Amino acid sequence: MDQTILYILLISAISFGLTMLALTDIILKDFGSTKAKIIWHFIAIVPIIGWLIYLIFGFKKGQRNKPA
Repeated sequence: MDQTILYILLISAISFGLTMLALTDIILKDFGSTKAKIIWHFIAIVPIIGWLIYLIFGFKKGQRNKPA
């Protein structure tokens, strides 16, 4: 395999993993409204940069749901 393909696969795998972490964090948080949560979901699924936008602007906005 060409090294370029390996680098692309590595970057894709890292981006996918970070996107899944962002989506999991969004699911576990309360943003005050369903609309805000849906907007953050759409932002987080933007390829390659969505998780970064969420990390910079949305990570501290929501409150973690307390277990019952």
